[in-house]
Amino acid sequence: MDNSIHPRSEHKAALGASMYVPTTHKDLLAIANGDKFGHLRSVIFCTEDAIAERDLSYALFNLSLALQNMHEASDTLRFVRVRNVEVMARVLLMPGVEKLAGFVLPKSTRHNFSSYFEQVRHTHHLLMPTLETVEVFDDEEMKLFRRTLAAPDVRARILALRIGGNDLLALLGLRRPTSGTIYQTPLGQVIGRLVTIFKPHGFELTAPVFEHLTQDDWLAAEVAQDMAHGMIAKTAIHPDQVPQIERHYQVAQSDIELALRIIDPDSPAVFRMQESMCEVATHSSWAQRVIEQARLFGIRHVDGAALPHHLNPLTSDEGSARP
Repeated sequence: MDNSIHPRSEHKAALGASMYVPTTHKDLLAIANGDKFGHLRSVIFCTEDAIAERDLSYALFNLSLALQNMHEASDTLRFVRVRNVEVMARVLLMPGVEKLAGFVLPKSTRHNFSSYFEQVRHTHHLLMPTLETVEVFDDEEMKLFRRTLAAPDVRARILALRIGGNDLLALLGLRRPTSGTIYQTPLGQVIGRLVTIFKPHGFELTAPVFEHLTQDDWLAAEVAQDMAHGMIAKTAIHPDQVPQIERHYQVAQSDIELALRIIDPDSPAVFRMQESMCEVATHSSWAQRVIEQARLFGIRHVDGAALPHHLNPLTSDEGSARP
């Protein structure tokens, strides 16, 4: 097993719509290998809330078979959402566990994080702690958790922090309405605070799942708000949601033109473009992010269609926009 640490910052942008799959799924291996649902940028095999206690033994058996038989080489990032510390220990002993990119940690706090981290300290696995406990509503507690995650040996392993919207709403005695976005619930302000607490310190966040399968317009509106909050990915619970989400990650042609102008070394410090003020010193990080997003997800025409891959100037020399 490769025991080196791989922060792999490019993986953060490459998560896209992370497909959430219960480990009891009959096609677990086919999903992992890309033979069902097609190519997925990232997939999360769940042993926690998606699995009833009575089904846990079978779920872990099914996962172990999939790990043994899934392809070694894959450009899909594979994660297991563990149920608890004991389940993580069992998964780490399974043959084929090195094929996983890492683990999603449930109900993460500064009090339980070390019990998970110590198990993977000497492996290559990356971690995505999930913020979904009552501590999330306490800004000071979140700052203390950030300090735990910022320790040098830990920081390199944190791929992103996942926001567990359903668990947080449950703590408030609420469920997401069938109309509107999560930003129109009390969690809107909470997500905004999490962004300001973690992102300035280099921690990325992923957006909560959209649980309604026929509300495409609201899903589109929510992804737009996710992106406005700087979310780098979103959980999908159905394969139809994957293209719906990732379509919004395509970059508008006007944005890529603006980004390229901002990073142009010959551009003035401040200039006017598209009837907006552009300031190189403050907009360069945005521009770099837009360019990377366009490389991964493509450029969107004015009519909404994605630029054909072979015509995308950010990917044509590379031969592939996939991570």
